[in-house]
Amino acid sequence: MAGHSKWNNIKRTKGKTDAARAKVFTKIGREIAVAVKLGGSDINANSRLRDAVAKAKAANMPNDNISRGIKKAAGELGSINYEAIAYEGYAVDGIAVIVETLTDNKNRTAADVRHAFDKFGAGLGATGCVSYMFDYKGVILIEKDKLSEDEVLEKVLDIGASDFVAYDAEYEIQCEQQNYQQVYQGIEKLGYKIISAELAYISKSQVPLKDTVKFEKMLDAFDENDDVQNVWHNAAGE
Repeated sequence: MAGHSKWNNIKRTKGKTDAARAKVFTKIGREIAVAVKLGGSDINANSRLRDAVAKAKAANMPNDNISRGIKKAAGELGSINYEAIAYEGYAVDGIAVIVETLTDNKNRTAADVRHAFDKFGAGLGATGCVSYMFDYKGVILIEKDKLSEDEVLEKVLDIGASDFVAYDAEYEIQCEQQNYQQVYQGIEKLGYKIISAELAYISKSQVPLKDTVKFEKMLDAFDENDDVQNVWHNAAGE
């Protein structure tokens, strides 16, 4: 699969969820808050909110947390305003990196992101310096279990998927951004166990990574920052 780093976006996400579930819920809660602020609290009329709730459910976020987050963002329980800002730059070995953030203090966030790039990478760049190297698509992981690869492939293509990849324990289903909700809901109806679901930056090509230690330290720095929602890169997987 061209450019999508299973190493970062699957293995690391699982470990992070197991080790710090509360931090994951905090990040998703911010996404829900921004979605409500931009498009209202009606999930049927707000596609961005539907995406955020789908991500929350895939991460096993309790329904009470989801409902409370929507009400809080709608002003029923008080609220905090977050701004979505994406940063682009290069890590070691010329690896392209996109850092998506939601912040209530953009000066703090910009300083933290710049520090991580400067300390562990090649530096923060201007908007657009690496995003052209990625496609923005829906990515849904389901448990492989005893599901037949041919059967799953046929069914997900029928509901609008554009790509399919089989791993040892998971199947990855990709779709165009505009088909994300349709495919997600179709997978739910098929009864497949969803591991994770999100709109992701898929790199068009991968770059070999040599300095894995320094690269991991940069990813860890972003993981520890509550303002950072997602980190995408084009490093070749392990």
